[in-house]
Amino acid sequence: MSESTLAQGLELGAGDLTVVGVVAVVALVALAVGGLLLKEVLANGEGTPKMQEIGRAVQEGATAYLNRQFRTLAVFAAIVFVLLFALPAEDLGERIGRSIFFVVGAVFSAIIGYLGMWLSTRANMRVAAAAREENGREKATRIAFRTGGVVGMFTVGLGLFGAAIVVMVYAGQAPRVLEGFGFGAALLAMFMRVGGGIFTKAADVGADLVGKVEQGIPEDDPRNAATIADNVGDNVGDCAGMAADLFESYAVTLVAALILGTAAFGLQGLLFPLIVPAIGVITAILGVYLTKARQGENTLRAINRAFYLSAVFAGVLSVIAAYVYLPSTFDELTNPTDSAVAGLAGDPRLIASAAVLIGIVLAAVILKLTGYYTGTEDRPVKDVGESSLTGAATVILSGISIGFESAVYTALVIGAAVYGAFLLSGSIVVSLFAVALAGTGLLTTVGVIVAMDTFGPVSDNAQGIAEMSGDVEGEGVEILTELDAVGNTTKAITKGIAIATAVLAATALFGSYRDAINQALAQAGIALEDAGTAFAYEVFSPNTLVGVMIGAAVVFMFSGLAVNAVTRAAGAVVYEVRRQFRTRPGIMDGTERPEYGRVVDICTRDSLRELATPGLLAILAPIAVGFGLGVGPLAGYLAGAIACGVLMAIFLANSGGAWDNAKKLVEDGNHGGKGSPAHEATVIGDTVGDPFKDTAGPAINPLIKVMNLVAVLIAPAVVVLSTPDANPVFRILIALGAVAIIAGAIVVSKRRSSAITDTPAESSVG
Repeated sequence: MSESTLAQGLELGAGDLTVVGVVAVVALVALAVGGLLLKEVLANGEGTPKMQEIGRAVQEGATAYLNRQFRTLAVFAAIVFVLLFALPAEDLGERIGRSIFFVVGAVFSAIIGYLGMWLSTRANMRVAAAAREENGREKATRIAFRTGGVVGMFTVGLGLFGAAIVVMVYAGQAPRVLEGFGFGAALLAMFMRVGGGIFTKAADVGADLVGKVEQGIPEDDPRNAATIADNVGDNVGDCAGMAADLFESYAVTLVAALILGTAAFGLQGLLFPLIVPAIGVITAILGVYLTKARQGENTLRAINRAFYLSAVFAGVLSVIAAYVYLPSTFDELTNPTDSAVAGLAGDPRLIASAAVLIGIVLAAVILKLTGYYTGTEDRPVKDVGESSLTGAATVILSGISIGFESAVYTALVIGAAVYGAFLLSGSIVVSLFAVALAGTGLLTTVGVIVAMDTFGPVSDNAQGIAEMSGDVEGEGVEILTELDAVGNTTKAITKGIAIATAVLAATALFGSYRDAINQALAQAGIALEDAGTAFAYEVFSPNTLVGVMIGAAVVFMFSGLAVNAVTRAAGAVVYEVRRQFRTRPGIMDGTERPEYGRVVDICTRDSLRELATPGLLAILAPIAVGFGLGVGPLAGYLAGAIACGVLMAIFLANSGGAWDNAKKLVEDGNHGGKGSPAHEATVIGDTVGDPFKDTAGPAINPLIKVMNLVAVLIAPAVVVLSTPDANPVFRILIALGAVAIIAGAIVVSKRRSSAITDTPAESSVG
């Protein structure tokens, strides 16, 4: 009997349905708390008429962009919906469920992203207004963080509710149906991350190069035509994109845990990964309400304290849940689909508890490590700031050095967590489940993590609105400057934690890929020992090593495409802003209003146009490798993408964060302050770092999971077409078709690279 048949045999009893029902109710509680926080945020004052005018312009631009982006992505979603239905499945119900919940996952991801954008564009002016009031620092911090708390509550609420419904309806088939749910969430998040990242950094880089460097005006000066687009970009990139990214991390980690849990722990393994995130809901509520800066205390320290307290609380409750719900021996587990689990030595309660705690500790360590490398109070950023005294080149070199160094230590920490979880059992399937549980443990803190991330762009926007309106002075300016610097660090921290979840989820999905191969072989009537080299993926096998190299190369290509897209779009912004300064001289003396909408249109057009190539690469590269080279090279491909992806993502995120905060240090009066040669050097460093930390780096996180899920979904078809009786022509044609589409997309993308140099300075958006 195949593993999938055994999985279908898992039926939920009355007690099990009660557990799932409680989880669903907890998810709804999270949504209710999010609604309460939403009302609290919107109850605050919107500030002066000038602040409201600027805020409305940002709202209109962000809403218009996301509406156009969703219309574009609907085409991709429709195509994938059909393709998923065509892939092999156990029965028609599984096919239908997988495709339908692909759409549900994509829609939930879109909702989270849209909510993040919608609320942050309304909270930014409220934070700016709060900074002008008595106890402004405390009030502004609370508004900014609770804005993120709303998005965090909806992230955990929708993710958990979707998973609970699937388990309740599909029982043993739930893991396979949830593959569609996770894939929908991950695919949409990747597109939102790439598109939003291109938009925000094209505007930011263009604004800095013309405004700060060429014209010598402040960052958010209303005379700069790119300022509104820059503020819009913060919301569609950091708020909408990152919120969707963290939601898909939540969904995909749950998918991996449920797939492996069914094999390792049977029915208990299907339900326990739902219980742990339910505890995370309580943790998130606690963390959001605990975040309060004491008198004279650094805001980042207050946020970190709330995170650590909520993490401890989650750890204690998770251990209690493990010892209450799980049996003390493997023999007492209900129908695990891996027969080798029966009779194993060890205590499932201890393994599950230790795995969850490893994930929670990992989140805390990454918070500390990333904070050290990107925080303004620590040595690395101070060193980058000091290097500005000798010019832009040394600023860039020191930032690159920090990125490389921090990537090594962070990767070692993540590797230690994966290996520690893996060592908890002598069974490969139980060990992989432990890795997945470590991921769910890390995600008990995701509500607070989302709040920390959204805090950054809301604070950044608030400072921009304050500067553009001119209505915030004195202490209020200092408050918003501090919150902006803290926000840079919290954004870097959340990116570090997001890539850690990607590695844990991808490692667990790697186990799911192995499970999918074994299932397909069993259904084809081929014993694993008789499968031969076509289905082997030992690391010392040359064909596997080829896959490793291709997987690593795809990460580099994806990153290069993302950075180059920002380069092209930013170039178009630079030409437009220069044109406006030259043809409308009244802009500089305040007698003419810049055409903000033209820059917003450029960023919207270029970011949506650039979406296709990296998206096609992520989806089609594993298809080309799998159908063209086989399951062994595809396994190597995934390993190479995971290993290279984690290093690349951390390097890009932390070097960019260090450059940004080094600029903040100089702007605070160090090394000559604003307008000095040191300031100009750090502006250039920050400009280089913008597409690193906000476009390419964070997009690698969903990229890794999209590619792993594609591999899991196509694995049965690859096996069927790789058997000795199958005609290889069809398999080769699929691979060649995928390669041809990727190559064509890259060629088209490269041809665009000359567009900005061929465009006259007087040109504008058509």
